[in-house]
Amino acid sequence: MTDLFNEITEFKTSLEIRRKLVEYSVIKTFKEGDDILREGSYIHGIPIIATGSVRVMRTNDDGREILLYYLKTGDSCVMSILGGLHNDTSKVKAVAEEDTEIFFIPNDKLASLIKEYPQFLDYIFRLYHKRFEESLDIINEIAFKKMDERLLALLEKKAELYNDRTISITHEQLANELGTARVVISRLLKQLEEYGAVSLGRNKLTLLKSLKNFTPDKG
Repeated sequence: MTDLFNEITEFKTSLEIRRKLVEYSVIKTFKEGDDILREGSYIHGIPIIATGSVRVMRTNDDGREILLYYLKTGDSCVMSILGGLHNDTSKVKAVAEEDTEIFFIPNDKLASLIKEYPQFLDYIFRLYHKRFEESLDIINEIAFKKMDERLLALLEKKAELYNDRTISITHEQLANELGTARVVISRLLKQLEEYGAVSLGRNKLTLLKSLKNFTPDKG
């Protein structure tokens, strides 16, 4: 358990805070696809990702979901921190992207950690900055980018997350994360396959070239 806290930049300078985090942490494991947090549920602990990854999503009024950001090893969810501090309900949904282990810090320990250890506050501020930038990226994508560009960006993000060019995912899952219809994603993926950018299989796809600067129009 200490290995995780040893690797988080803000905690490296203080053995005491690392010991406190180990003392307070409750470890839970989740299988791929498990709900970790549901919208509207109360937050009982602040998560710090030990292994695996988590996708954080928001559901709109008609039931469509949209991806907000991913959490990886060493990350925590700022929305959970806010909810935990104020005993509020969650405004987001968190799902295990793969088999994941999480350390939960109980809400009643959060205020004392912030008060007694400036390193913990520095950690929270860094997370806020990172999530704020990712939120701006999401707003930019929705407002100014076409769906094919958003799909390309998501596929590259997933490849980097898994460190694997083969991604196990369905068209329906991609559509849910982008807040669109499955038929739209199926059509765009078929176009990408025809352009030689991806190879499609059953519930998986393989990226055959970098998609960062790729557009269907350019090939």
